[in-house]
Amino acid sequence: MAMHRFTNVSDFLNAAREMAESGRPALARLLVEEAADRTPDPTEADHIRTEWLGPNHRKQN
Repeated sequence: MAMHRFTNVSDFLNAAREMAESGRPALARLLVEEAADRTPDPTEADHIRTEWLGPNHRKQN
């Protein structure tokens, strides 16, 4: 199994895309949440969550 090194938000989103395409939606969601959490701009973080998880996602505090 290949090891991935995540150094930025796009790495997490690329991995999320791979997980979604391979039928692993739970892992994809976790990667998207991590990408959003690592985004310094709250507006952009909300955009990532909405784009990937839909408008009814629940943001955890």
